[in-house]
Amino acid sequence: MNEVAELYGLPTDYEPAGQTWAGVVSAQQCPYLNRKCLKNRKSEPDRTIGTCTMTYGKDSNPLMICPFRLLERRQIFEDCKPLVTLHQPGNEWHLVAELEVPGGSVDYCLASVRKKKVMDFIGIELQTLDSTGTVWPERQRFLHSKGIDVREEDRKSTKPFGMNWKMTAKTALVQMHHKIQTFEHLSKKLVLVLQDHLLAYMRQEFTFDHLVNARLGDPMHFHSYSLCEEDGGLKLELEGQYSTDTAGIARCLGLQSEAKLELEAIVALIEAKISDKTLMSIETPPPAPSLAEKATEEES
Repeated sequence: MNEVAELYGLPTDYEPAGQTWAGVVSAQQCPYLNRKCLKNRKSEPDRTIGTCTMTYGKDSNPLMICPFRLLERRQIFEDCKPLVTLHQPGNEWHLVAELEVPGGSVDYCLASVRKKKVMDFIGIELQTLDSTGTVWPERQRFLHSKGIDVREEDRKSTKPFGMNWKMTAKTALVQMHHKIQTFEHLSKKLVLVLQDHLLAYMRQEFTFDHLVNARLGDPMHFHSYSLCEEDGGLKLELEGQYSTDTAGIARCLGLQSEAKLELEAIVALIEAKISDKTLMSIETPPPAPSLAEKATEEES
């Protein structure tokens, strides 16, 4: 069964506590960014879609389709901290969004900072499944079932949607191949955060038998998360940590390597961005990089 599993961060199986679905849709708030949802309709840019997770396929697995869904409780950043090996007590944790490196940019940089100087850092990339077609009719049918007035043509639309497994997986691995060369050259680490179902697909479709349980010395890390039912909702849980190196990513794709940037240049980019606003805390929502583009629905 293909349906909306989470809308604006709330499970659709239950009525939102202390709220109504009409109020939730009107507010359009993303609880993971603590701001208005960035998942906009291309045909109506002022309207947000709010679909975090869809159930899809014969097993009705909940599949995350918005990268911001991975920001729940900031857990992914906590799980990355042990990879910042030069961090010392007294250093501050800073979270910088969208750091430019050869081959593109990384979504987040988690940095250990002392007296506004970067002592160590890692790169973090978020990847959820891209959908094909449009989830809008499913969203509107759900809202109609809750007594909310929606356009008849929307809820009766037969436009399909699907999960673009192959393109999502290949694009992510190619991007990792471009970026890991820089991080390995700098003796730093790059982490790809993704859902367990997407990693399982990668293992099935690409050469992944050389991936090992995470080793601290490896530069390329995969952090796989599952969505587990808890207290009437879905909770993000770390499923596994795996690692490899540049040659390992090239082996996945059958590609060769290139591209480097000196450590001082990367550190200068981070230090130029750190401020009181980047100081990492559980109370402050992470900054929003150009993941907003990843979160925008592709409509057919």
